[in-house]
Amino acid sequence: MNRDTDRFQFRIDQHESLYHGFYKMDRLTLTHQTFNGGELTIQRELMDRHDAVCVLLVDLALNEVVLVEQFRVGAIKTPNPWLLEVVAGLIDKDETPDEVARREAIEEAGVELGRLHPISHYLPSPGGSNESVYLYVAEADASTAAGVHGLDDEGEDIRVHRVPFDDAFAACRDGRINNAAALIALQWLQLNLAWLRQHWSE
Repeated sequence: MNRDTDRFQFRIDQHESLYHGFYKMDRLTLTHQTFNGGELTIQRELMDRHDAVCVLLVDLALNEVVLVEQFRVGAIKTPNPWLLEVVAGLIDKDETPDEVARREAIEEAGVELGRLHPISHYLPSPGGSNESVYLYVAEADASTAAGVHGLDDEGEDIRVHRVPFDDAFAACRDGRINNAAALIALQWLQLNLAWLRQHWSE
């Protein structure tokens, strides 16, 4: 696949702030080169968000993953806005992605993490947001995962689930799991389970 777009240029002609709260919304007018050698001027709204860390907690001894369930306002148009997800949090302090993963695992699932392995660093919605996601798989003792967690001052109400591998993979197929980070992480685990067992046994 030939991707020679490194030579392409763009410029921001106008930058207007529309909203500034926990997230920011800007309106950009920008001009970029086109594939046929011309120029195209477009106007787009851009949500300026903190980057996020998502981590799939895996217990290879018990053949289980630890997932969390919580209400998500972005899912209110779906039949069930309580989503099964991987542990996640925003990088909104002076922390590395690894440190965020370990902190969020304790806050959301009450679980200490062992080794971390990066799965991907990706853009979940680049059409309108600059957020990027650091996605990990991590060692965890699923037998310690139970109950309801989260921070009261952040309005969190998070229920913990221990899920056998096969049940988690089936939930990806039948739509019970319908958010990007969990789908990517669990499909990665399904494809790389043998490799991960070998890697963490060394």
